[in-house]
Amino acid sequence: MDIKPLYSTRFLPASLVAVLIFALAGCAATPEEVVVEEREVVEAPAAAVKPVEPVTVVLKPDYPEKYVVVKGDTLWDISARFLKDPWMWPRLWHFNPHIANPHLIYPGDILTIIFINGQPMMQVTRNGKVVTAPMELPAEVAGQPYPTVKLSPRIREQGLESAIPTISIDAIGPFLVRPRVVGEGELGQAPYVVAHDDDRMMSGSGYRIYTRGLSEQALQGDYVVVRAGQVYRNPRDQDEVLGYEAIYLGEARLTRFGDPSTMQVIDSAREILRGDRLIPKGDEVQQHSFTPRAPTQPVNGQIIAVLDGVNMISQYQVVVLDLGRQEDVVPGHVLAINQSGLKVRDVVSGDDGVVLPSERAGTVMIFRVFDRVSYALVMDATRTIRLHDQVTNP
Repeated sequence: MDIKPLYSTRFLPASLVAVLIFALAGCAATPEEVVVEEREVVEAPAAAVKPVEPVTVVLKPDYPEKYVVVKGDTLWDISARFLKDPWMWPRLWHFNPHIANPHLIYPGDILTIIFINGQPMMQVTRNGKVVTAPMELPAEVAGQPYPTVKLSPRIREQGLESAIPTISIDAIGPFLVRPRVVGEGELGQAPYVVAHDDDRMMSGSGYRIYTRGLSEQALQGDYVVVRAGQVYRNPRDQDEVLGYEAIYLGEARLTRFGDPSTMQVIDSAREILRGDRLIPKGDEVQQHSFTPRAPTQPVNGQIIAVLDGVNMISQYQVVVLDLGRQEDVVPGHVLAINQSGLKVRDVVSGDDGVVLPSERAGTVMIFRVFDRVSYALVMDATRTIRLHDQVTNP
């Protein structure tokens, strides 16, 4: 087994596939803010979607000889110091089964890259001891693409609180459970607030509300109080509704069934008004750990909305994509943002239909998936990003 020290590899040719480091969360440099604006774009034809091809992972030419993890780091931040594409880190860990959990690194850990048979691997040193055991790459896996593993919600492991997170959970925390997306007609058929106690105009935490539409079969459990928000439409067919934003207002508990029923507001984030709807509270589990990777299937979607109604897109902005379970996307899928080609006028020939080519504008990672749409976090933005810009395989 030929193990070379890090300093002897600084001038390896770019053709050597290099891979690196633990999981996700934003570049060190702060990306420019970009204005969200509507404008005429030209849809890419379906034929433009190419089959997914293996992606080469490349170390940055100026990657550090070693890096000491500090509090406040994210795995994506750290990866961005070493890799051209930070989301490619899993290929490195795939070849090292001795690592109990590659998602868990801690402040004070020392990270270095070593090469084994020409393949880069990440070495972690903690308290003066190497905690990863590099191994020779088996012939049957050497050079093979990293396999996709389906994620499912899971309980947070002990010790994760002090470990470095994959991405900034602060950026997506409010969107992991709320708001949510409901299907067409779901809100219209949901129970609703008909009045407030003592004839108030609105209610908040601790107040009683009166509701109609509850069924006798749905008496158990708490309810989420929501209000209709944005309508998410298919950008290729505006008559087709992909889903409706259900804005979280609070939670209420049934105290007396009838018509109307009496409920107690046990938590509120906004004022609750007459006509607001109630949805049974589900047992949704927040997912805090994400494995970044490219989809194995061809993907071609668009940014159709920006959450919270802001008019600027920057790093860690949450956007809505017209991709969901029906397109087989899952949390952790990383996509490239392509600035859609504008249609411009050729002042020389007078041609009004000149379409400019699309340009790479950034990267998004999907973190929550619904039936026909998904929430994604903008990991980096290198150009102006607008509504209806395409998202494709990186």
